[in-house]
Amino acid sequence: MSTTNNDSSDIKQAAENADSKQIAQNLKSDKKVDAPESLSEEEKTSFIEDELRTDK
Repeated sequence: MSTTNNDSSDIKQAAENADSKQIAQNLKSDKKVDAPESLSEEEKTSFIEDELRTDK
């Protein structure tokens, strides 16, 4: 999408080319979703040290 004053025409074009059947199929609630991956110990590290937190 361009960043010029033609943004509204880009949006209009996308809306005109949207396939309603495909959108409806994508929004079906019975889609299977993979379970989230477990975090490693490094990924579990909090961003704020517990002793600095004021919300506990």
